[in-house]
Order: sequence, then structure tokens, then C-alpha cells
Amino acid sequence: MSAEIVNLRQARKGKLRAQKEKAAEQNRLSFGRSKAEKTLTRALNEKVSKTLDQGRLDAPKSDN
Repeated sequence: MSAEIVNLRQARKGKLRAQKEKAAEQNRLSFGRSKAEKTLTRALNEKVSKTLDQGRLDAPKSDN
């Protein structure tokens, strides 16, 4: 009736790996986006930037 022998170093590293995997899963849910979503966002940002630049008025140049 002896207890199971546990290598403390391996147990500690296993626990750390499990915590990191849990954090990685949360990050994938929070920050992960598909390539199509990234492309759409980039295209919309470029369109807004172009629209904004089209309405820009150039400052008159001074001849000082």
C-alpha cells in the first residue's frame, strides 16, 4: 500500500504547461481572427483613410 512516486520537477512543469495552455486558449478566443476577417478590416481601414484624405484641404503656401 505504498503511495505513487511523483517526480516533483515533472509535476511542477506539467502544472505550468497546463496553465500556459489555458491562457493560450483564452488568447485564441480573444485575439484570434481568420485571414478573411483581417483582410476585410485592412480593406475597410484603407477605404476610410482614402476617403478622409480626399476631403483634405491643402494649406495655402506663404511666400515669406
